[in-house]
Amino acid sequence: MPRVKVLFFASYRERTGLRELTLDLPEGTRVRDLVNRLREDFPQVGELWDHALIAVDHKYAALEDALQEGMEIAFFPPVSGGEEPPTVVMVTEEVLDLDALVARIVAPTTGAVCLFTGVVRAKTQKGPVTETSYLEYEAYIPMAEAKMRQVAREIRERWPQVEGIVIVQRIGRLAPGTPTVLIACAGPHRDSGVFEAARYGIDRLKEIVPIWKKEVGPQGEVWVEGHYRPRPGE
Repeated sequence: MPRVKVLFFASYRERTGLRELTLDLPEGTRVRDLVNRLREDFPQVGELWDHALIAVDHKYAALEDALQEGMEIAFFPPVSGGEEPPTVVMVTEEVLDLDALVARIVAPTTGAVCLFTGVVRAKTQKGPVTETSYLEYEAYIPMAEAKMRQVAREIRERWPQVEGIVIVQRIGRLAPGTPTVLIACAGPHRDSGVFEAARYGIDRLKEIVPIWKKEVGPQGEVWVEGHYRPRPGE
């Protein structure tokens, strides 16, 4: 059972009331598991857990990184500096709360938000008619979230007036009628590129973000593969 040191800085130190603590973790614990445990142990931290930067042994960590004996894990907010437009990228097994996610990118200057939400179809009528019992989504999470951030940067390069961006993908087994993905773009008004940016976001996600789905229905099951092959470095 590995023992690790957990450090809290700034708002995390204030809300937990601790600068550090030592924890014994089950074998196989990952950063994501630690975050979930801390959510339960320190509910007063609240929404800050969603924004935490996490470092393991002085290097920024991914949620799927494994934790081992003697590691030092630090939680802190984004470092001080120039204010960045709000960007939310996430791969999650949790239910997508569309209102809560949009609220995270609405600024005082926001006058328009365009959302695209994908939903599991019960019946596909494009081509041969098929029925879907459920979809199974899988992702290479660290790379997927990095590529989502890349898509957000590309959106801002093309539509500079876009302020906040949400790119979130749900994974796991999802039943018909369930939202699977959210692309939301916020701007000062409806002519600031939010419609075009949201469309670009979902199209680009389908091209370069490593997420896959398996369709399961009465006719059997099949992994759905795309046709776009990203270029090296893309």
